[in-house]
Amino acid sequence: MFRLAILTISTSGARGEREDAGGQAIREKLPPPDYQEVRYEMVSDDAAVITERLREWADSGDIDLIVTTGGTGMGRRDVTPEAARQALDREVPGMAEAMRAQTLQFTPMAMLSRSVVGIRRHTLIVTLPGSPRGVGECLDVIRPVLPHAIELLQRESVQQHPR
Repeated sequence: MFRLAILTISTSGARGEREDAGGQAIREKLPPPDYQEVRYEMVSDDAAVITERLREWADSGDIDLIVTTGGTGMGRRDVTPEAARQALDREVPGMAEAMRAQTLQFTPMAMLSRSVVGIRRHTLIVTLPGSPRGVGECLDVIRPVLPHAIELLQRESVQQHPR
């Protein structure tokens, strides 16, 4: 079982003005028993807050995968990719490229996505669009490789920090 954290980025959602359909789409695509949701939060489109939450969660050592939804578009307030990059140790560009390439089959708008995927310590961080449809389509692309990617990071963690 992989420990999952969901971070929804939505200023209106954080104010209670919008339902979190993107977060729900993540839960549906990454369900138990393979994934156990251990953290969830909805925050505003504030780069400093997003970066801090990603750092805090990844550094806690009890999360294998953080998936964000929202803030990856081209709007002025869409700051999730920049905020995530501030938290990452390394990017995993192939996963983000694969999501864009595959979802382009469904909509030409996929080429406007600025989603990033990367690693902080031993946690995989994936930033997804805010729309439930976009979340589902992107997770369908990377879901087959998530277990292997997370296991590689876990193995590295055990080697660096034996019990």
